[in-house]
Amino acid sequence: MTSHPEPLAPAVPAPVSAPVMHLPPIDAAGEINAAMLESRQRWRDFALMSGDLCFETDAEGRFVFLAPDPVLGWEAGALLTRDAGQLLAGSEFSAGFNPFRPTEPVRLRRAWLRRADGSSVCFTFAAAPLVDGNGQVIGARGVGQDVSLQDNHDTEVATALRRTEVLDHILWRMRQEVLAPRMMQAALDSIVTALGLEGAAVLDLMGDGVLPTVQHQTGEGLTAVLFRALALLEQSQDQSDPTNDAVVDGRHLLVCPCQTRFGVRAGLALWRPPGGRALDSDDATLADSATGLIRVILEHESIQREMARQARTDPLTGLLNRRAFLDEMSRRLDRLDREQLPGTLMFIDLDHFKALNDSQGHDLGDEALCLTAALLRNTFRPQDLVARLGGDEFALWLDGADEFAAAERAEALRTQSPDMFAHLTGPGSPQVTMSIGIATRWPGLAEDVEMLMQRADQAMYDVKRAGRAHWRVSRTEDAR
Repeated sequence: MTSHPEPLAPAVPAPVSAPVMHLPPIDAAGEINAAMLESRQRWRDFALMSGDLCFETDAEGRFVFLAPDPVLGWEAGALLTRDAGQLLAGSEFSAGFNPFRPTEPVRLRRAWLRRADGSSVCFTFAAAPLVDGNGQVIGARGVGQDVSLQDNHDTEVATALRRTEVLDHILWRMRQEVLAPRMMQAALDSIVTALGLEGAAVLDLMGDGVLPTVQHQTGEGLTAVLFRALALLEQSQDQSDPTNDAVVDGRHLLVCPCQTRFGVRAGLALWRPPGGRALDSDDATLADSATGLIRVILEHESIQREMARQARTDPLTGLLNRRAFLDEMSRRLDRLDREQLPGTLMFIDLDHFKALNDSQGHDLGDEALCLTAALLRNTFRPQDLVARLGGDEFALWLDGADEFAAAERAEALRTQSPDMFAHLTGPGSPQVTMSIGIATRWPGLAEDVEMLMQRADQAMYDVKRAGRAHWRVSRTEDAR
């Protein structure tokens, strides 16, 4: 800067001005250096304001500039001259992308870096290679922004959406079915598809009172994981953690306990094929949510079973009702015809039951009916059909038994029933006994159910006319 002589003063006084400073000259090289330093400082300030990590690397991928200090818990000086790739959390996290050695300019590329404490953090990078006058790469320069919170949030949202989509699909499949077993099959198939499983199963921990049972299953590999799944489910009953996992023969196994409102103790078991990836926390969360749907299906299944039982069962005695007895009896006749075996029908009517009801009341009448049901269950085989047809009439069907075997049972009932009913009748009241009619269906005669029932019923009424408290066998020629 060069000073110039002041002009001559005008005729009128001039206003007072600030003194002029005379600065020493600065050489051109100093101006250039100052400009470069100022430019670099400006770039650094802008970079730090726009990112959480600023860097430069050399041709070997080593840090030559790093800011701020410290960075990710590391002393910036300790990282200079070191391979920048050592800061990467791993290629499996970054999909092979190295922001410190880009081959071309990149923006918004994600990579995971290691903190000094060993944890990982997600960054999004903008970076570009540095080239010399000959076009040779001599390093890289870039800036990174910490997006871990955003990444975690995005992951949580994506996971929630995926879980919602899967559950919606399961519900959609369930709504296509009416019967609970088919609903369960649709749900399990959907879970297997959504999680990439080899198979899934619903296990009943109560079973038949001795061993747990497999209620429903789909896919392959259940035999390999069954016992381990049962053990995990037993352990889970008293744990706050709703899921347990294990590896069995290379299969990753996950179980979720499930107890219904009706006291059913069950569980959902899920497993991947040998060598498949582990079932992670997202899978466990989805499985736990799906278990809620499984619980609903199990409860629906219990309700359907109870409704079916009530539709087939006499509510007072718990025996089969007329409709269920006739349906099951007709079904068994076809099998007996194929096997060329006899079957025998027995009709039982309580003698003086109306008198008991009128004199002692319906409560004692109901007790007499329940006592009869208990005696019939104890006298006949579990595979025999026992039913209350209505009022004080009962019926039995004996698979593979002839009239001689039925007569032995009838005699046992005749002798035991008076003592069983003795406490129900008052002084002077007639004793409650049993009148029994027996009709055997012999193979080869193709006698239908209606004709067989007519013969047994006729034989029973013949006993009543003859004095009650006995039994009679109907012959085929007795049919009227």
